[in-house]
Amino acid sequence: MHDIFSKIISTKFYKFVPMHFLGATFEKLSYSVLRAVGWKRKTVHANRALVYKERPIDSQTFYRQMLKHLTHHVAEILFDFNKFKKLPHHVECYPYKKDGFIYELAPGSADVLTKMRQGGIFLTAHYGNYEAIGPWLCSLNIPLKASYIPLKPSWLNHLVESRLRSVNGQSYAVNAKSPRDFLHFLDQKQLFCLLADQDSRIASAKKGKLLGQDVHVNPLPDFLLKHRPQTPVFVCWLEEYKQLKILHAKEILPENGSIVIPYNRWLENRINENSTLWYSWTHRRFYSCTPQTYSKLE
Repeated sequence: MHDIFSKIISTKFYKFVPMHFLGATFEKLSYSVLRAVGWKRKTVHANRALVYKERPIDSQTFYRQMLKHLTHHVAEILFDFNKFKKLPHHVECYPYKKDGFIYELAPGSADVLTKMRQGGIFLTAHYGNYEAIGPWLCSLNIPLKASYIPLKPSWLNHLVESRLRSVNGQSYAVNAKSPRDFLHFLDQKQLFCLLADQDSRIASAKKGKLLGQDVHVNPLPDFLLKHRPQTPVFVCWLEEYKQLKILHAKEILPENGSIVIPYNRWLENRINENSTLWYSWTHRRFYSCTPQTYSKLE
């Protein structure tokens, strides 16, 4: 089975079919299907009702727009992802034009990206095309090691790591399992990346605030900073305008010994800029603190 799937997603399989055509077709089809079945619609409505007191009828427009962004980014990942893997290695080469696209670095980001080559902690979120940031950073010779929960079945996880989350044949995905693994990456001057906008349901989860709501957050970033207090912490995000793609990179500093407050403030700023790009609306983000929010979804 995995051999068949591998051939299907191989670029050689599509050599007679324009990738942009396949991507556009997939985008339209997947949007229509997801909207028709109401994929995660109730979860989105529940989250919006909690945060903004919206009625389901008021968040329908939001739901449709979010689905459009999401299916567009998924199509880009599946059918046009190699463009991010072949970007210039040097910050001086930007802005860079290729195949009708313009790739830029946001003001001040070049210095931050250069610093990221020395390693640190990289926190990211389910915001916009966050998957595209990984290969772009690798193209800039940044030693990225991104922690992901392995997918099932195992053959699918292998394909994702070897084809999607890899640049020049080297996968940047890692399955770090222990504090020793995490600290090892930092000691080796790797840029250790993890998603930090998920609902943490472990006993050691830290408390925080997001969009005015109580949340539980992953304790790992603060744990790493406690044991490696001089480690820099970075965030990145993509800003997109049709054919223009802008990579933002910023260093954030702990407040009162914790990185949770500045990280959540950064994420809130992104959500306030365009809330339809935050795909964690489809997750039960606030479940740990307010499980009753999702009681009607059970």
